[in-house]
Amino acid sequence: MKKHKRRREKRKKNIGAIILRILAGIMLTGVILMCVPLTVPRLFGYQIYTVISGSMEPEIPLGSLVYVKSAAPETVAEGDVIAYYGSTDGSIITHRVVYNQTVVKSFVTKGDANDTEDMVPVEYERLIGVVEKTIPKVGQIMTVFTETRGKILAAGMLVVSVLLNVIAGAIK
Repeated sequence: MKKHKRRREKRKKNIGAIILRILAGIMLTGVILMCVPLTVPRLFGYQIYTVISGSMEPEIPLGSLVYVKSAAPETVAEGDVIAYYGSTDGSIITHRVVYNQTVVKSFVTKGDANDTEDMVPVEYERLIGVVEKTIPKVGQIMTVFTETRGKILAAGMLVVSVLLNVIAGAIK
């Protein structure tokens, strides 16, 4: 009779340990999946930005994540979407190239949602690169993880994941 009771208790402990390990795995996987879009592309030379205005809608919606690859200004074609530094405040703007004026070394750009071309041409020196990929809505989520509270949340999830694994090991 005592053997049966011990087996049941051992099974309950094993199930508890399994549940804790599954929860830890889910938390760890969640943190990794949230970090992948922000880290892996950088290894391949991309810069990543979040779109904070609707000037490129509907093609690039507000809150999209954009992946920008550096390019030689002379190779940028009409119709390419580029990211560049704003002329006055250093903000990063993403607009479509209407003309590449290679002689004067500047671009005439326009936001898809805007009625007119941008008033100030973009000098080659302000070019960051060409937008190669966009992921709608993900930029809003990723912004949370790049802020201090998001980093604390991610670190906390990692710590809890490790603790759950330690507890699961102790139970087993």
